[in-house]
Parts: sequence; C-alpha cells; structure tokens
Amino acid sequence: MIAARDATSVNLGRAVLPPRNRPDARLTILDVTKWFGETSGGVRTYLNEKSAYVRRNTALRHVLVIPGATDEIIDDDGVRTYRLRGARIPTQPQYRFLLATRSLRRIVVHERPDVIEVGSQVFVPWVARLANHGRRTPLVSFYHGNIERNASASLRLHGAPADVVQAMARCYLRVVDGLFSARLAASESMASDLHAAGVGNVTRVRLGVDSETFNTSRRQQREATRLRHGIPTDARVVIYCGRMATEKDIPWLVHAWPAAWARTGAWLVLVGDGPLKESLAKESRAEGRRIVWLPFEPDRGRLANLLACADVAVTPGPIETFGLSALEAMACGTPVLSTDRGAGAELVRASGAGATYRMRDARAFAESLSQLLGGDLNRLGDSGRSHAVQHHDWDDAFDHLFSLYERLAAR
Repeated sequence: MIAARDATSVNLGRAVLPPRNRPDARLTILDVTKWFGETSGGVRTYLNEKSAYVRRNTALRHVLVIPGATDEIIDDDGVRTYRLRGARIPTQPQYRFLLATRSLRRIVVHERPDVIEVGSQVFVPWVARLANHGRRTPLVSFYHGNIERNASASLRLHGAPADVVQAMARCYLRVVDGLFSARLAASESMASDLHAAGVGNVTRVRLGVDSETFNTSRRQQREATRLRHGIPTDARVVIYCGRMATEKDIPWLVHAWPAAWARTGAWLVLVGDGPLKESLAKESRAEGRRIVWLPFEPDRGRLANLLACADVAVTPGPIETFGLSALEAMACGTPVLSTDRGAGAELVRASGAGATYRMRDARAFAESLSQLLGGDLNRLGDSGRSHAVQHHDWDDAFDHLFSLYERLAAR
C-alpha cells in the first residue's frame, strides 16, 4: 500500500517539485487514474502491487497520480505518489475527480515518464492528453471499467432506450481510442466488448493475487473470524466482497437472496461500501433477510480471513472486467459462484473452482448454490487455490506487463 513516508503537502501549481528518484532508472511508468479512493478495491490493489513490484526491481520507477483531498507528494523507495486535489464525485463519493491539467502537465514534464498508463476512461484521458501535449510519450489505456455496460446499467434505470445508450457509449469509446498507443484488458469479456464497439488491437494481460496473504491456512480460523464479525458459526455462509453499486448487481442479489436461503438455509455476508449500501441494508433488515452487512475492510489480512471463513464466494456482477475478489477467494480455497457473464465466469470456467448461474435468474441462482453447497467444497477449493498460484502470480503478471511497456517505450 502507499505509505505516507516523506509526505509533503504542496500547491502543485507553484511548488518546486522534488528531484527525480532513481535518476538512472531504465524505465519510468506513470499511472494516472481517478479510481483510487479510500474504500476502492481492484484498481487500488493493482496499483499498489505494481508499486511493490517496482520496489523489488531497482532499475524501475513508478509515478502514481491520483486524486485526493489536498495536493500532496509522497516518496517511498522508488515510488512517487502525487495526490491532486479534486472534488468528490456526487454519485460515487468514495472517488474524486481528477481534472488538474496544469498540475499533471508539470508532473509529466518533470518526471519524464517512458509510458503513461491511463486507468479511467471518461475525463482522465483528455487531461492526460493535454498534459502530454508536444511529447512523444505513449499513452496506454487500461480498461478497468466497462463504459458501455456501466452506462447501459445506469441509464436503464431512468428509462433511456438501450440501443441509444449503447450507440453513444460505443461512439465515445471509438473517439477516445484515438488518444492511445495501446489498449489493455484483463479479461476476454472486456476485450470482446471493446472489439464489438470498434476498438481494435486490445492486448489481453493477466493480473494477479497475493497468494501469501490470501491462503488456505486462514480457513483454520473460520470459527474465530465468524464470531468476531457476528456471522453464524453453525450455518453455511456465502460472501460477497466489493462495491455496493448497481453495476455489481447488488440490488438483484439482495432481492434474490430470500429464495436462496429458503432453499439452502445459508447466510449471506456482504462486505464493502458504496452508494446503495445504506438503503439496501435498511430494507433487508426490515424484512428479516439472513444477511450480515460488514464495512469495507482495508486490511488485506482481515479481508483474507473473511473470504476464507465462507463456504462460497459470490460474484453477481455481469460486467466484471477482471474479478479480483473472486480470485482472492479462490486463493483462500473458497469456491466461487458467478453469474454466467463477465470476468468472474471466465475465472470459474478456467479454474474449475465453482459454478455459474443464468444472469439475474433467482431460481437458477438458488439451484446452483444448492448444488454447490451439496458438492465437494474442499475439492473445488483446492482447484481454485492451484489455479490462482499457477496462473496469477503478481511477479509473472508484471514481468509480462513491463516487457510490453519496454516495447512501447522503444518505439
């Protein structure tokens, strides 16, 4: 994680920036994204793990530009983080806007990165393009989110015609694609959606899991973990870890759960934060559903304990672009039940560590969960652990990614 070591509060519009660390570095990567909040998950984990990889490889440098409450510079052993002051996004208050074009321009000129990776696709690509004006530094887009399907899920609630929303989103994707030298996606489903939208030459990359933190030995603490968090110790437990948002299909999961617990007697544990949490939790408690609501867990070890204490992890979102939480559950030996769309389903099929159900079909969900809980959970857990360790090691993933950066920089 980003450490507040040598942190300095500044006004980046006027301050003298610190000297480049590791001036003889072979390769400097600058990551810029707005998806880095106090309670965010996958993108934050990816960037923190990338920073950790750079610290282990002293010929590399990592510059991270993210929004924050104030301007700040943080130096930490070859990794420099710039926080640029930004207002909170009204519909997603855990995130902030990143619109400080002049500050980002100063950072780019000062740090002289070899590659700039853009991790969000709405405003940030244009800010990065302006900051990179007149320079030959390649811009890379990492599609951590699915703009087309996110827009459709959001605007569908307001009665917007699905075909119109899809056409507008695809048009925007083709326009913004012209800013980039390369495009990255962490799942075949994301790459396929981009191809269907007219975005070509998408490179499929792997992401990883910290298999030392997320490991099967934590299952030995299952009873203690459940007692600590108010989770029944004598019942089957299904867990979801992630944002409580529409695009994750959390409203559907909460409303479908009564049929599932009537069929299985299981409890559902929801871990995380998001714009829908308060209203959904209030509704579920009023109706007496067997759901335990837990806050966002920033400590990775405690999060691993929670995933390991469950019998099954569920990933209901059909537009997941990687499914990091599902992979972390697999690394803990916990089988996964996923909707049959998106990256979660890809992980289940590749690993053989769980099952899928027909998207947004409550009866199919209850049936698949019943069959999963009645099967050999230990065997499925072993399959998931083996897949995570063999195919999703962070060092291997970043070895390949930094080789791609080197090729882009050499152009």
